[in-house]
Amino acid sequence: MTTQEVRLCGLLLREHFGEVVEKVGTHLLRSGAQNLRTIIHETGISLDLLKKSLCVLVQHGVCVFRSGRRGPGAPTEYLTSCDQILRILRYPRYIYTAKTLYGDTGELIIEELLQRGEMTMSSTVKTVANRLTQNMEDGRSMDYSEVSSAFCKLVETHFLQRCPPRVGAGKAATPATCKTPAPPASTTLPTPESFPECYSVPQVTLRGHGKRRLSNEDGEEQGNAKKAKMDSETHGDEGIYWQVNFERFHLHFRDQAVISAVANKMDQTSSEIVRTMLRMSEVTTSPTATCTKPLSANEIFRSLPSSYNIARPILDQYLTLLVDDPMEFVGKAGESGGGMFVVNLHRALANLARATLESVVQERFGSRSARIFRLLLRKRHLEQKQVEDFAMIPAKEAKDMLYTLLSQNLVQLQEIPKTPDFAPSRTFYLYTVNQLPTARMLLQSCYKTVANLIERRLFETKESKRLLEKSQRIEAILASLQASGAEPEQLTEVEEMITAPERQQLETLRLHINKLDSAENQVDETIFLLESYINSTVTS
Repeated sequence: MTTQEVRLCGLLLREHFGEVVEKVGTHLLRSGAQNLRTIIHETGISLDLLKKSLCVLVQHGVCVFRSGRRGPGAPTEYLTSCDQILRILRYPRYIYTAKTLYGDTGELIIEELLQRGEMTMSSTVKTVANRLTQNMEDGRSMDYSEVSSAFCKLVETHFLQRCPPRVGAGKAATPATCKTPAPPASTTLPTPESFPECYSVPQVTLRGHGKRRLSNEDGEEQGNAKKAKMDSETHGDEGIYWQVNFERFHLHFRDQAVISAVANKMDQTSSEIVRTMLRMSEVTTSPTATCTKPLSANEIFRSLPSSYNIARPILDQYLTLLVDDPMEFVGKAGESGGGMFVVNLHRALANLARATLESVVQERFGSRSARIFRLLLRKRHLEQKQVEDFAMIPAKEAKDMLYTLLSQNLVQLQEIPKTPDFAPSRTFYLYTVNQLPTARMLLQSCYKTVANLIERRLFETKESKRLLEKSQRIEAILASLQASGAEPEQLTEVEEMITAPERQQLETLRLHINKLDSAENQVDETIFLLESYINSTVTS
């Protein structure tokens, strides 16, 4: 774990959970597993605040707890995971993906679970139905059965999974409460996939439709009474909590990156063939596999969407083109069934990471440096004279570019002596590019970039805090007046409480914030690509 990762994790925790949770989380990241007494002694946080902070971290899957390392009876230790915290950066992408695949209902289900960490199915369905009803026209409401159907689809496709039980066998799993997390039953930490009912949906008795939120005080008291009554009802899923399956989303992102790369390199039909192959092998392929299970050309032909009117000979030609392509996204594994084909997932990620590295070199150092970088990636080891000849760049310029890339650790220099004394006149000096270490270095630069973007956004917001609060108050007043049927003159009078310079300042601030948010999302795409390539290389 590097300094940049800890800094980014601290900023994400502060933005989403506050400064106290940030202090606890970053302390555990730096110190490793610690018990309650040690954390209090080293951070100076009160016991009550520390318990609440740990509960928040446990609730969102960022912190795990286990029996002490000193044996039975030792105090429970708490441990945070940097990878789990960094997933917070990808929350907007998870929500947008759910909206693309399952519409507004799927979007709100994922959003609620990300905000609360874990929820029961009945509670999620009610909350989402109420939110959807609130945005509908008067007289219309969202039925619980529609939301339940979307929830079940998300579970069937493994985008949602049950939380692993946190208590001993024979007792139902319960979420962390604000008192203190329950002690674990054993030293082994259960994973969702470690028990068979991970993706089985319980029988939930939910009838009715979403309710609108009442605005007046009497209505609010009445709503609170109804809510208390509803909370006391049983629906058959008590103690069964659900969470977002981040690994399934990551597999979807990986597949989309491969499909997009094929579409850019070849055409839309080729990408649809690869999409079909990935969809067919979703269930049978392990998340850490370097390639998908072999699929015959006959199976691929039958599984293609009906909208693509591709004849069998044309499909064979496309598959041959994909196999012969230098990027090696698709490989041939046999001749039976018209040919057996696989998608080379590791090779695809390596090529995407390589293209990312080349793009970074070109943007930072120019097209000629990128030419040298690509040449070294392809030829592996070259002397300076060979680089000059192959790249067709004058000796002085090639030397300057190589030394610049060497100073940035994008290129490495390897010495191969002819004699044991390492005399310069009898030593070969070969330039090379090690893709994996270079990708790791670029990943750390991306972490630093995202942390800088978040800090800048927080600074911009803090500088204009008074103006933003004023704008929110006026918007709330306008919404209240519109709901009560106020006259246009009243609305205009309230709107004029913000002066023209303030409006311009607000517009400029929103533009800057949107640019920073967009930049964060774009850098996160690069982070995901590099992380996927590094993890794939390590596992393979």
